[in-house]
Formats: sequence, structure tokens, C-alpha cells
Amino acid sequence: MKKYLLFLGLLLGGSALTSCESYLDVNDNPNNPSETTPNFLLPSIISNGIQTQMFTALRTPFIEQYVVSRTINSGGNDQYRFTNAQSTNTFNYSYFQSGGNIPPMIAAAQAEGSAYYVGAGKIMQALILAHLTDMMGDVPYTEAYQGGANFKPKYDSQEQIYATVNQLLDEGIVEMSKDASQNTRPFYTTTPSESGDILYKGDVKKWIRLAYSLKARQLQHLTKKASYDPNAVLALVDKGFLNSADDAQIQYQTAIAPLANTTNIFGTTRANFGTATYSTNFIKYLNGTTFPGVTDPRFGIMAPTTSTGSSPGVGTTVGTNVIPNSNNTTDFYASWYARDLGYFEVITYHELKFIEAEAAFKAGNRGRALTAYKAGIRAHMTKIGAGGTFSAPAITFPTITPAQIDAYLASPAVAQTEAQLASSNNPNLPRAIMEQKYIAMFLNPESWSDMRRYDFSSNVYVNLEYPTGNGVNPSLSAATDPTQRFPRRMLPGATETLYSPDEVARLFSEAGATNNDDYVGKPLWWDRP
Repeated sequence: MKKYLLFLGLLLGGSALTSCESYLDVNDNPNNPSETTPNFLLPSIISNGIQTQMFTALRTPFIEQYVVSRTINSGGNDQYRFTNAQSTNTFNYSYFQSGGNIPPMIAAAQAEGSAYYVGAGKIMQALILAHLTDMMGDVPYTEAYQGGANFKPKYDSQEQIYATVNQLLDEGIVEMSKDASQNTRPFYTTTPSESGDILYKGDVKKWIRLAYSLKARQLQHLTKKASYDPNAVLALVDKGFLNSADDAQIQYQTAIAPLANTTNIFGTTRANFGTATYSTNFIKYLNGTTFPGVTDPRFGIMAPTTSTGSSPGVGTTVGTNVIPNSNNTTDFYASWYARDLGYFEVITYHELKFIEAEAAFKAGNRGRALTAYKAGIRAHMTKIGAGGTFSAPAITFPTITPAQIDAYLASPAVAQTEAQLASSNNPNLPRAIMEQKYIAMFLNPESWSDMRRYDFSSNVYVNLEYPTGNGVNPSLSAATDPTQRFPRRMLPGATETLYSPDEVARLFSEAGATNNDDYVGKPLWWDRP
């Protein structure tokens, strides 16, 4: 926009500027170039692309009932009341802060012969689009990134976006599979400063495994479709992440001026969750309630052992669910996930093992499902169980030993036979797999995708409690079908209601929604048969 406003100003003031044209030539700032090289574009694409999901995670943990509001009947996120403004960062980061830099980076990389930058651009574009469509449904792509040539791009259907994501990942794999001689520019360097691939430090094989893992995730979303093929998912899993060292995640950093907001979105410095505490739904999985007699070794790491949780819409009284001696600071900030200098996970090895377990279950290969399911639990426990002391507030996290992991895997909290993977009420529902995946995916928006695929079933998510109070979403709570009482999509961003009102109106019309409260309950394309 700045370019177009500047051009307009020059047109309007052209007669006044002609006499000093020669002086303008000396005012180009060499420290603020109008063009750059792929190695300086990719870090922003990676960090801002991942932050797209990070900003979504300000809302989805309330839908997933990982957390609830500490305020009684707040009429907020834990009661499924949302605003367009709450979706704006998810949408805008997908296009303006990250996606908009991808086409010029790919073009520059192709011109100079840097195949790995082309591949990274395509894989990041797929990652960003996949997340956005899974949260919102139809989104722009074929007419996006045209600047002033088209301020109101049409929205592509979610089905088309899924095909585009798959194609981009395939093309990214091809580029990343090329010989190093076809990549002119170093893919990662720390000299004179860090640039290029800040995600995997130049390891193209990890990028390839990321692409296959994303393909597996997206294909697994289609479990309600007649075309769903669990064996195709398993074939992709076989080419995906090898271990937790492959995890796609962003590391938070201490903010050094002029930088700001470089610490954890869940952390105390940014204070986004100061009015939240844990849901009883989540705490019951850890404290021996859902699995009687078995206290999860992750209790004390994911949440303090003093946490009892709260139900959505109920709130907590002063002095409960707080960090001891913390002046009423919420217990949420005592989580390993709330470390200011922790990291945000996009897709991980432990998630992939649960994807494998579910796909194998649906393929009838219950032996493989059981093995992958236990591997997912082990990988997650190992990752967060390294221990350590962290400040602000001062918290010491316990270590989870291999012996503790073995004991938990052998306990009644974990399925020991193929038959125990299924819900006791429905042999086709992999309750054990999905509830352990739910624990391991703490705060990740992807859990919402899982819950939608299983229609928030009480035979799978046994601890879910429907919100109470006058603030609960009236359109959802009035639904006669209990599976339609939960949110299914985010609202369009506030910027879209201003600049693309026709497309927003079309989305509401096609969904059959009359208002925002109604719209969020309408299933997406992949959420329907």
C-alpha cells in the first residue's frame, strides 16, 4: 500500500517536483533497498508463517477445552462467542506478513537458480494455506498476491485449496530433492549474520520430511469423505518425520530493542492468558480421574499438581488454580508450554505417530496402530520431560525418566491390547489414540481439527463439558443435534468484512448462517461426508 500511496502523491505533485528531479537521485537509502535476495526473505516467511498458527492459538485452546476463562459467565471464548477481530491476525499473517513475500522470493530464487529456496517457498505456502483453510474454510489463493491489481481476490473453495496444498507440497519436494549444484545461493549461513533456512539450518532432507508429514496430516483430515484412504496416509507417514529432531517449531527469543513481542505467545511477558486457567477436561487426564489410580508423569510439567481445573462458563474464585505465593497469578503460567523462551510447535514427530496410529486403526492394522500410539506417547513425554528451572515466575519442572515412561506405558491409562484402542461403546472409534493425542497436542490448533472430525463425541472426548451460563453462544446451544453445538470454523477477519464484504456475504449465504454466532457452528467441506 505504501508504494501505491507514494505513487499517487508523486502524480498529484508532479509539476512541483520536476524542477528538483535531479536531487531525488541522491536520496535512495542504501540501507533500505527496494529489492532483496531470497536468503533475507525466507527467515521472515518462516517466522511469520508459523506465527499465523500461533495467533490462532489465542482462541482455539478455549474451544478445545485445554483452558477456560477465570471469570464466571464471561460470554467469551470458552462460551464460544467470537468476534471478527479475533480472526484478523490468522488471516493477515497468512497473506501480508508471510504469504505476500513468497511469490517474489520464489521468482528471485528461480532467476538465480536457487532450487532450495523455491522448495522452501512452496512448502511454506502450503503450510500457511493448510492452516488457514482448516480454520476458516474458503480462502483466497488463485487471485491473491496481486497487490493493487486486485484488492478483492475471490475465495477459492476449500476443496480446491486442499488440492493446491497437495500440489505445492509435491512441487516443494521436487525442488528440495535436487542436487546441491542446482542451488546457487547457500541455503543457510551465519556469516555475516544468520540468513536463509532458520527452520532446519539448511537440512533439505528435513524439509522433505516436513512436506510428507504435512501431506499425511491433510489427508487424514478427510476421514469423513468416501475417498479417504488410510493406507495412502500410512505411505506418507513412512516418508515423514524420523524423530523429534525433525519437529517444525519456532524458538522464542528475548526481546532486544527495537524488537518486541519475540517471547512466547503463551508466556507471562505477553500476558495473553492471564485471565485463563486449565479446564477440568484437561486436568482429569493428568490427575488420575479419567484413568483411576494413574497420575500422569506430565502432571507437574504441563500443569501444576495443585491445579484442579474449572468448567467452561463457571470461573474460579480468588486463591484457587493459582501459582502458590504468586499474588493470584494464574496456574497456566506454571506450564512448560508457557515458558517465555519456549517454542511454538506447528507439526511434530509425536503428532505424526498419532496420525499413523489412527490411520492404521482405520486400515484394520491394529498391531501397527498400537505400536505407533505408544511411540507417540513416549516421544511426547521424552520431549517435555527433560526438566529444568525457568524464571518469571520461578518454576522447576520435574524430569521424566525412562523408567517412568515405561511404567506409564504399562499402566491402565494406556491401551495394552489392540482391542483396548477402541471406545467401549463403539469399536470403530479409536478413543485411546485420540485422547492420548489430545494430551500431547496441548494448545495446538490441530486438536480442534481432530475434535471436529469426531464431532466432539463423548465416546472419544469423555471429559468435555458444555459451557454454562447466560454468556454461552445462543445459536449453538439451541441446536437439537448435540454434535452441532460446538464451533466448527473461525469468523472471517475484520479486514475482510471491510474490504471483501461480497465474499464474506457469500460465505454466510452458502453456509446458511444468519449471524456470527450461527456461522461459527457451520461445518467446513472436510467436516462433512
